Amino acid sequence: MAIFGLAVIVLTIIVAVFAPVLAPYDPYVPDLDNTLLQPCREHLLGTDSLGRDTLSRIIYGTQTSLLVGIMAISLAAVSGMTLGLIAGYFGGITNMLIMRFIDALMAFPMILLALVIASLLGGGLKNIVIALGIGLMSIYARLMCGQVLTVKENDYIMAERSMGASNLRIMLSHVLPNCFPPLIVLVTLNMGAAILAEAGLSFLGVGIDPPGAAWGAMVSDGYKYLLTLPVLSFAPGVAIMLVVFSFNMLGDGLRDALDPRLRGVI
Repeated sequence: MAIFGLAVIVLTIIVAVFAPVLAPYDPYVPDLDNTLLQPCREHLLGTDSLGRDTLSRIIYGTQTSLLVGIMAISLAAVSGMTLGLIAGYFGGITNMLIMRFIDALMAFPMILLALVIASLLGGGLKNIVIALGIGLMSIYARLMCGQVLTVKENDYIMAERSMGASNLRIMLSHVLPNCFPPLIVLVTLNMGAAILAEAGLSFLGVGIDPPGAAWGAMVSDGYKYLLTLPVLSFAPGVAIMLVVFSFNMLGDGLRDALDPRLRGVI
């Protein structure tokens, strides 16, 4: 399943990179003479209410989904890991202040927190990335803090301190690298969560601004025609499901590979 997930992710990346070549039509130009067409030879997945080719919009939607996922996870991972590293290494009042702030963030469901922030900031790619980054930051901070609390008590850290190494050197050269394996798995798993959250925000109308191609917005636009043209919602829904499933399977595979105790365990 991990190999299948990796294959789908690689295929998705290829589609996103070569979207201008693969898309049979311009996904942003309306064609009011061909609105709500059923799937046919010219339009394999039909057209939407503005006459735009559904397949072309799904292909371009891969760019939006991957871009939002990568940028949001990067923001969440860097900020969360930095806070967790500082809190776990220095402990005391520093740990208490940072972790209580993280606890306050975790008191809200991620999608609800992202929805509130996106509503305050407005739609658009940048604001969605900020909203999802803040919403996902807490889990990285908690995991990083727990890893640091374990790693900093090892003998090689004490030896480094006895040699007069600075706190910054110890944190970046010895503590941080030894905390990476579970964080790599978390990044992979959260890619699917970020893509799904972006689709949810777009479905609710606070995601990518129109006429941008976003899978969630396509599902929202197509649900009005479920009885007459269900492919408008089902096609982008299947794309979301497949990509999120693939990232989850890849994350499970990485977890098994990086933790020998889990190999062969179902």
